[in-house]
Amino acid sequence: MSEAIKELAVRTALAMGAGAVRVTSARADEESRRRMQAAFARRDFLCWSYDDEYARRATDPGELCVGARSVLCIALPYATPAQRAGPLHGRVSNYAWSADYHRRLRTLLDAVAHAIDDAAGKRVTTVACDTRPLAERALAARAGLGWIGKHTNLISPGLGSFVFLGEVVTTLELPPDESIVKSCGSCARCVEACPTRALRGDYSIDANRCISDLTQRTDAIPAAMRPLIGDWVWGCDICQLVCPPTRDAGPQGGAAWAPVDQEAGRPGLVELLRLRSSAFKKRFRPTAMGWRGAAVLRRNAAVALGNALDRSTVGPLVESLCGDPHPMVRGHAAWALGRIGSPAALGALRGQSNVERSQEVRAEISMALQPFERSPSGMLD
Repeated sequence: MSEAIKELAVRTALAMGAGAVRVTSARADEESRRRMQAAFARRDFLCWSYDDEYARRATDPGELCVGARSVLCIALPYATPAQRAGPLHGRVSNYAWSADYHRRLRTLLDAVAHAIDDAAGKRVTTVACDTRPLAERALAARAGLGWIGKHTNLISPGLGSFVFLGEVVTTLELPPDESIVKSCGSCARCVEACPTRALRGDYSIDANRCISDLTQRTDAIPAAMRPLIGDWVWGCDICQLVCPPTRDAGPQGGAAWAPVDQEAGRPGLVELLRLRSSAFKKRFRPTAMGWRGAAVLRRNAAVALGNALDRSTVGPLVESLCGDPHPMVRGHAAWALGRIGSPAALGALRGQSNVERSQEVRAEISMALQPFERSPSGMLD
């Protein structure tokens, strides 16, 4: 009966768009727990509230489902063709330019869970959809769904790494699949391509340097990282775009994962800089970019404009410096104006330094002006 239930679950998932389904035991994974704890000890994930207790819970499916015996690991491909646009447009990670993936993935997982429950004649499942502690990449690798690449994402054969992962944990004993004995070998294209050197090449990552994490944090982006972010305003796909198995797999997401509008993948930076709460809710709440708020996107737009070095954007940046309600955004606008360094930009910075009330923003203004200030000798410092 367990084999028949597994086959039913697989058919249900594939019929709803899953690219691959595998099963593994629900036993606790001590090796993954130790790896996670080591990463936390290295302070690789300072932007997130991870600790040893999180590692323990995330590596034991029994924490999600009492009596868990098996986990169905499901890969849902989402890659669609890259978005192209002219200058002064930002870049958005592929996963975030369509409707929020959590809803579609949850619908698929619920359908699989219901099929298993109906076949068992009682409730025997719990669904995990990126909202509860679970080391899903480690589970997926153990189930044979793929292998972990040097970019730390799961690479699924034929699908690449542009896949969403979801799990159905069950108290049933289902026949497990074998893991894939594979690695990236000598390939290090993702490591070499990462602008911030977040990837170490040993299958680990310093997430504090990762553009994806930098664009999602809610506090100031470290000044040293800002020039390396380029035009990314949400997430980053560089390490996956250069990954040979992912590149060879091509876009397999289909129309369901297409951008919600023409500028979803390449939003105008000036428009994003001026984004307010009402417009944010209407435009971005339906996407995976909707959970951090408008101020984070405005901050990211300011950084991208600072990297664009286009003097035509000084006016909007000055508006942001003087009028944005969030000091974090005003501070990053100051940085961008300092990067551009035109007379108008420097004049605005000097003028605002006399009236700005936020100590944080005044410090940003001072830092932006420092390269242009003259020493007592009349020379630039």
